[in-house]
Amino acid sequence: MFRWIDMPPVWLAGFLGLARVQATQVPLGLRLGDGWVDFAGGLLVGGGVLLIALAAMEFRRHKTTIVPHETPARLITSGIFRRSRNPIYLGDTLILAGLILLWDAVLALPLIPVFVWVIEKRFIEPEENRMRRVFRAEFARYCEQTRRWL
Repeated sequence: MFRWIDMPPVWLAGFLGLARVQATQVPLGLRLGDGWVDFAGGLLVGGGVLLIALAAMEFRRHKTTIVPHETPARLITSGIFRRSRNPIYLGDTLILAGLILLWDAVLALPLIPVFVWVIEKRFIEPEENRMRRVFRAEFARYCEQTRRWL
């Protein structure tokens, strides 16, 4: 059961919960700005959702697992995966950043690098180790051609 709780969307929900609590319970009168902050936040959330959708379509097209604790049957290097090895995690990070801006959660901004660190340690590094063992030279070439985040 822990395997199904220890998933990136659950971690994202937890970080979003912390940011929301900060915004509503401990705002301290701090503000990030006016309309431009809401616009930027909306762009980040929309971009994050779009990245996740594009990546999910590639997983479906290649008929392989999207579950981070499982080893995929195929190495996906097409579509959005040409630009980023981890577009779903990038999308999660954009959503977190965007909602922090939309909620005016100034004190929650440090949660963004903490979230990236947790995702790298809990998911990306173990996934990449599995991919190295299964796809060997093909994965090494992919890593040389495509950055982890952007």
